[in-house]
Amino acid sequence: MSNQNNSSTRIRLAQILGILKKHHVTKGMDPVKFREILEDLGPTFVKIGQIMASRQDMFSERYCKELVKLRDNVAPMPFDEVKRVIEEEYGCRIDEVFSSFDPIPLGSASIAQVHKATLMNGKEIVVKVQRPHIYELMERDISLLRRAGKLLRISEALNSVVDINIVIDEFWFTAKQEMDFLNEAQFAMEFANNNQDIVYIGAPKIEQDYTTSKVLVMEYIDGFVIDDFTSLKQEGYDLKEISSKLAENYIKQIVDDGFFHADPHPGNLRVLDGKIVWIDFGMMGSLSKSDKDLMKKAVQAIGTNNTQLMVDVVLTLGVHDNHIDYTSFYNDMDSFMKKYIQLDLSEIKLGEAIQEVFTLAHKYHIAMPKGISMLARGLVTMESTMTILDPSTNIIQIAAAHVSDHVFKKIDPQKEILHTAGKLYEAGKITLDLPIQLSELLHMIAKGRVKVNLEIMDSSIPFKKIDHMVNKLVVGIVSCGLLMASSLICTTDMEPKILGIPAIGFIGYMTAVCLGLWLLYTVLRRKR
Repeated sequence: MSNQNNSSTRIRLAQILGILKKHHVTKGMDPVKFREILEDLGPTFVKIGQIMASRQDMFSERYCKELVKLRDNVAPMPFDEVKRVIEEEYGCRIDEVFSSFDPIPLGSASIAQVHKATLMNGKEIVVKVQRPHIYELMERDISLLRRAGKLLRISEALNSVVDINIVIDEFWFTAKQEMDFLNEAQFAMEFANNNQDIVYIGAPKIEQDYTTSKVLVMEYIDGFVIDDFTSLKQEGYDLKEISSKLAENYIKQIVDDGFFHADPHPGNLRVLDGKIVWIDFGMMGSLSKSDKDLMKKAVQAIGTNNTQLMVDVVLTLGVHDNHIDYTSFYNDMDSFMKKYIQLDLSEIKLGEAIQEVFTLAHKYHIAMPKGISMLARGLVTMESTMTILDPSTNIIQIAAAHVSDHVFKKIDPQKEILHTAGKLYEAGKITLDLPIQLSELLHMIAKGRVKVNLEIMDSSIPFKKIDHMVNKLVVGIVSCGLLMASSLICTTDMEPKILGIPAIGFIGYMTAVCLGLWLLYTVLRRKR
């Protein structure tokens, strides 16, 4: 078996080398050539290229724009193969499970293809069947690609700010999820549960009893493809209403649920019985609570032209090495914000804005996490889908309104008052503790028990002098703390007393005075 695998790997390696030779990779690389190479290399590489197309934070804009043109171009599986996979999964003949099964697929992709069928109870369903050995084939390609990446220095050729292996890892993680149809089934059920109270949103019901890791069975959704304008108008649907409701639901998925459809193109959307029905849940994105909050802040930043807030959002979200020219980054972001402050929200194109932010991130070597890149890709796709339906509908306006409404609905006056009072109390405690905490911190810094990264430019001050300065500051803070504490003690009747005041308070006063006089002496001596 091992010899067979080695033989298969050698054959595939020879194919890859032949394709690279055909495109004369030794003579340099350009976006068009790179896209054509990926198309010739097959499904694994096409999918990796599609991921790269959405990562303008990682790859140059020229390559990303060209890789957008990549499309799956996979020949359908023969029906005999489809039949064999189903029978292996169910352990029985296909006609024992389905009363009818259309041999002509509804669609075919690199990982699976979809057929229409009917269960024995007469229910119409669709069956998604995984291609045989697709996991092993992709795993082999991934292994070969990792080797090629080292030899050909692909990241350098693409002007990437990160190693190509990051993209490979992202692809392989996503692909493995897609190849386990139990994940997709779970995603579909979670999506349906999140949207069960929205009357105009639907999702196909999963037939759990018939679903396995390689065969997915779900309710057949007839309806109209969402970009079938003629049919929708004939049925009396308002395209503008569909567009706005679609956008509102997508923003709700992001802001409220933190669980969103990552591929909202027209082919994955149907209109049936007054509902917008989402299908194909193989690619879903998720956001943490902190990421959701940051998305709200990003919308607020654009809506209020708050450059500082936008800078904070990007730097908090992104992964970077902390060696960023902050001033330059702020100025570039400010220019970006000023470009849009002159526009009404209805005039802002979200796709263009996202691409500009990702281009800036690429310039300053800031890589966005997987969830955010999927979100960016989803938003761009959603905007293009909405534009097809109704060009006047603006997703930025809908997002801003949703965020504002969401915040307003969350406000409980009684809770807010109690929360504010609690924060004031905590702030008071912190204020009283601050001199002591600061003193301790500075002592720890001075003794080397706390490391602080400082970038000191054009400084000729010896570190010994800095140490003396810190010590003086600590003495000053301690002196002030003693005076405050002694003053409080003097308001009590604590025994014993010296000169009519509590002894501890008297000692505290005298210590503070001595420290203050020493500090004054050292300062005056330095001036001489």
